[in-house]
Amino acid sequence: MNKPNTTRRQLIKALAAAPLASSGVLWAQGTWPQGPVKIVVGFPPGGGTDALARVLAPKLTTMWGQQVIVENRAGVAGVLAADVVAKSTDGLTLLMGHINSHGIGPALNPKMPYNAETDFSPLALVGVTPNVLICHPNAPAKTLKDIVALAKAKPGTLSFGSAGSGSAQHLALELFKVAAGVDVLHVPYKGSAPLLTDLMGGQINYSFDTMAAVTPHVKGGKVHAVAQTRTKRSASYPDLPTVAESGYPGFEATTWYGMIGPARMASDLVQRINRDINTAMAMPDVKERLNAVGAEDGGGTAQQFADFMRAERVKWARVVKEANVKVDA
Repeated sequence: MNKPNTTRRQLIKALAAAPLASSGVLWAQGTWPQGPVKIVVGFPPGGGTDALARVLAPKLTTMWGQQVIVENRAGVAGVLAADVVAKSTDGLTLLMGHINSHGIGPALNPKMPYNAETDFSPLALVGVTPNVLICHPNAPAKTLKDIVALAKAKPGTLSFGSAGSGSAQHLALELFKVAAGVDVLHVPYKGSAPLLTDLMGGQINYSFDTMAAVTPHVKGGKVHAVAQTRTKRSASYPDLPTVAESGYPGFEATTWYGMIGPARMASDLVQRINRDINTAMAMPDVKERLNAVGAEDGGGTAQQFADFMRAERVKWARVVKEANVKVDA
């Protein structure tokens, strides 16, 4: 599981070599497309990105009077799905963007198959969540202090899963390794769902996974929550300490989600989609579901989302350099 990820290297090379096409013809012309609209998700069903896309899809179906479906295109920690949208030409394809595809990925890999700044139209920030350090309920170390002590006593043996090399979970782990001064084993998966299956089955020890993905399992008693990774506690987890307040001041490693379209979308359509997503997120049942998974601070204008993503790319480029993170490309 820790051998070089040949498949990942091949995917990125193939994507980088693919010919560029003009994106979103109908969107760019300012014409509302007719037919089913796809929201592409870069991870398997069951993860946080997928869950939030499926919260919004039925609301947008009603607003737009046409079916909005969720299509899962897992691969390369969200890069594959983002590339599909960047090169889409049907005017019917959007992306549930993610910190991996538009924040961390560009910082890790200068040879991305797309330009995160110029090949997309930011539409709306859907939410920012902490990652949650989790373990099996029967794990021998279930506090941050005890986990660090065990990791130092047995360097290189505690296993930490992630949704993939270069994912938000992976980068949260790399930050933690530096902050705590520990040596642990990184085990990458293809998404949160298989990761959680193995953690609940005892095949791996720990993970920094998204709050959206872990919450149902925490509530069901199948995993134990140790700490959360925003500097402030989530309203959904008011009793769960942060890593920052547990001995590592300033530690923050979030996961965020947002709707993104292909480049050159007409400004009136960008404004309409932004308005409709903001309207959907203000609905009581949607707010309840977002709050349940810790997705906070969403909404705002398309420009605010663009500025937010730009700042995230700068931040993670700095983190990658400082932590000397290396990912096979």
